[in-house]
Amino acid sequence: MQIQQVLAEMRSLQARAVGGPAESAPAAAAAGSGVDFASLMKSSVDNIAAMQNQASALAQTYESGDKSVDLTKVMLEVQKADLAFRAMTQVRNKLLDAYTQVMNMSV
Repeated sequence: MQIQQVLAEMRSLQARAVGGPAESAPAAAAAGSGVDFASLMKSSVDNIAAMQNQASALAQTYESGDKSVDLTKVMLEVQKADLAFRAMTQVRNKLLDAYTQVMNMSV
């Protein structure tokens, strides 16, 4: 899953939460296929970890003096991995806030 897919999924979830426009095609396909939230989060975390590992490996290759690796590509990969990690952290924070609010509700 690429970062654009993760962002599109986050936007569709936000739109559904606030009662916005109908969900996008990737979100509709995921909902129709019976994909549960836990597997979606696990695959997202795994993909972000893979992005970070790839960026780290690319940076190490550049630092070792490999002339085939471009500094621009290294910086872009590192920034993409950082952005994906920060987005995942924000999603986690929102989930924890929602869980806390639900747990504090009186029945």
